Amino acid sequence: MSKRIADNEISARGDARATAERDAAVSGADGSLARRRAVVIAVAAVVLAVLAACCVIWMPEVYAWASDPAAVRAFVSEHAVLSRLAVGGINALQIALAFLPGEPVELASGYAFGFWEGTLVCMAASAAASSAVYWAVRRWGWSLVGLFFDRSHFDRFSWLHDARKLELVMLVVFLIPGTPKDFLTYFAGLTSMRFPAVLAITTLGRIPSVVTSTVAASAFGSGNYGVAVGSVAVAVALAAMGGALYRLFEARVRG
Repeated sequence: MSKRIADNEISARGDARATAERDAAVSGADGSLARRRAVVIAVAAVVLAVLAACCVIWMPEVYAWASDPAAVRAFVSEHAVLSRLAVGGINALQIALAFLPGEPVELASGYAFGFWEGTLVCMAASAAASSAVYWAVRRWGWSLVGLFFDRSHFDRFSWLHDARKLELVMLVVFLIPGTPKDFLTYFAGLTSMRFPAVLAITTLGRIPSVVTSTVAASAFGSGNYGVAVGSVAVAVALAAMGGALYRLFEARVRG
């Protein structure tokens, strides 16, 4: 009996040691991730500060130039490839850095290139950025995602792991205006979703948001101010309605 008690005590000590070592490893990993996240935040803050300074210095001249649609589109015509690559690249960067808003880039694309081409530029940028994010998350997993998001963000979408038709649920969420689409692009890389489905959803699901922005900006650049104001009003209404529908949808899926 005493030998059995002694063996149990040794086993208990071994389990306690293993638990302590595991907890220490997790704590160390979290600490390393927190340090890397702090570096990312610091770099982003510096970049934003530099951009803010540039805006203060050059904004009056840029605003005067951008206020003339003819001048903007003449510049675009003279630099056809470079201008489209620049706007598309900025749009792709905005999707990769999910905390940045996408509407200003979409508006700029519609204003500079018109509705059809502006929409195509945004769609191409979305496809490229979503593909890069998906495969990067597949490769580096949480060590990459954790640089931008806390695990608490993913708790909100844990119900997607249990959905019987994951692709369909994701598409519905993407099509609703006002949902965190760029965040969900990262989330998709952590699920069992296949790449073709993710690419289709993250690209086509942005169409309602992109179209309302490019229509408004293109109409404004062409002097159709009534259409521009109407498009903005529709976009705001869709975003408000979409946010409410999304909260209802999420509550029903969770329930």
